[in-house]
Amino acid sequence: MKVTVTQIFLLLLLSLVHSFAEQRSSEEEEVERSQFPSGFLFGAATSSYQIEGAVLEDGKSPNNWDVFCHIPGGIKNGDTGDIADDHYHQFLEDIEIIHSLGVNAYRFSISWSRVLPRGRLGEVNPKGVMFYSKIIDNLLLKGIEPYVTIYHHDHPQELEERFGAWLSPLMQEEFVHFAETCFENFGDRVKYWTTINEPNLLAEMAYLWGRYPPAHCSAPFGNCSSGNSDTEPLFVLHNMLLSHAKAANIYRHKYQLKQGGFIGIIANTLMCEPLRDIELDREAAKRALAFYIAWMLDPLVFGDYPPEMRQYHGNELPRFTSEETKLLTQSLDFIGINHYTTLYAKDCIHSTCSSDGDRAIQGFVYLTGERHGVPIGERTGMRRFFIVPRGMEKIIEYVKERYNNMPMFVTENGYSPPEKEDEQEEDLVQDAKRIEFHKAYLAALARAIRNGADVRGYFIWSLMDNFEWVYGYNTRFGLYYVDRQTLRRTPKLSARWYANFLTNSGHNHVEDANPGSFKIKDAYFLD
Repeated sequence: MKVTVTQIFLLLLLSLVHSFAEQRSSEEEEVERSQFPSGFLFGAATSSYQIEGAVLEDGKSPNNWDVFCHIPGGIKNGDTGDIADDHYHQFLEDIEIIHSLGVNAYRFSISWSRVLPRGRLGEVNPKGVMFYSKIIDNLLLKGIEPYVTIYHHDHPQELEERFGAWLSPLMQEEFVHFAETCFENFGDRVKYWTTINEPNLLAEMAYLWGRYPPAHCSAPFGNCSSGNSDTEPLFVLHNMLLSHAKAANIYRHKYQLKQGGFIGIIANTLMCEPLRDIELDREAAKRALAFYIAWMLDPLVFGDYPPEMRQYHGNELPRFTSEETKLLTQSLDFIGINHYTTLYAKDCIHSTCSSDGDRAIQGFVYLTGERHGVPIGERTGMRRFFIVPRGMEKIIEYVKERYNNMPMFVTENGYSPPEKEDEQEEDLVQDAKRIEFHKAYLAALARAIRNGADVRGYFIWSLMDNFEWVYGYNTRFGLYYVDRQTLRRTPKLSARWYANFLTNSGHNHVEDANPGSFKIKDAYFLD
């Protein structure tokens, strides 16, 4: 069908009107803490490598990111996590600012190489255990629930060198040993465990695109020195799912009854909408969700990969034994949802696409944030992250419907502004856009809950600006600004807004979050 210039103009106009209408609607809709269930967890999140620093202190061994960050060209601006936010030395101050926010939960992860520097071949590092015990104890003293991720992308480099880490089934037993070490040492005080953060994202970034260590990929996805982008992500995710299931089984049988906690896993979730108003793209959007989200969650609920993946991958897709299926389907108390963006999906089975979309590993789907040059939502500091609040409601609804309304936590949601040259601290702390973002996404989440979704918590990514993996330090998601020279933490307007929101103080507008009008007893908010 021939598309005229007039039709293209009308499509552009409709896209702009829809985007503007959603933005106005989200800005006008107020959200209050009272709209969420009693006992709902509100928190902030971090991960060990992104904030701790102390790269080789007190017995910690080099991990995969320590090595990767020192490969020239791997990280933007040559940044590393050697110092990060120096949380290892400043954790008591950081717990004070967490407390000042008024949150009732804090999500963090445990560094594998700090607790078990050599994995199963070595001893437990008592200084590493002591560090996390101090964090947990001090959180509890402040009335803050520790919400612990066992593995957030960092593992001892020795495991990579000995057997290829996640590419090998040997990693499963290494992970189970690490997880049980955590249960033994911290489980008497930790009630919320997540085993692995975003296995689907890690498989994609490290083994399809080659942008995370160990940087494996193949054409057309990248030009790495080794790897196979069409198959390695499948094996890697398979090993991570079985690692989770075996660790959860240990927890179930040895610790859960005595310790009284819960165990889950965290999925990276993007929402997909059809690029064109045709059935092919509507099916492509469904297929994209199956190949990305259901890829990791279907086995944990139903015992096997999605039928869509079996159809297109055939024998390349690994299979589970009957015993593994039993372990998988008994391994979840809840699902963690990390959600940031919504993208358009275009069918590549019956349509012409770029080479990376025309592959089974991508579900024969091309994903894009633009339609006829118009972005699906306002741009952010991440190339593929757009502000689309309706996506939060839709992704929660998708998980609710597909997985029988299993309990969910939104374990990450956050905003980074587009990077500008020569920005000063005073500009970066005036983050009204971040406040609008969280208000809109929380309002969407509240709608999903009113519609029956069993969501039990919401964690802002992140507590403070930190090492954002390959994007380094200039991509800033934090409620607190961190000066890279002094490492001083400064609350942004969004920190002040979040504290107001959590106390139901009535000052829930952007203009009410300015430093002159904000009153709270803790010194960390005083000017």
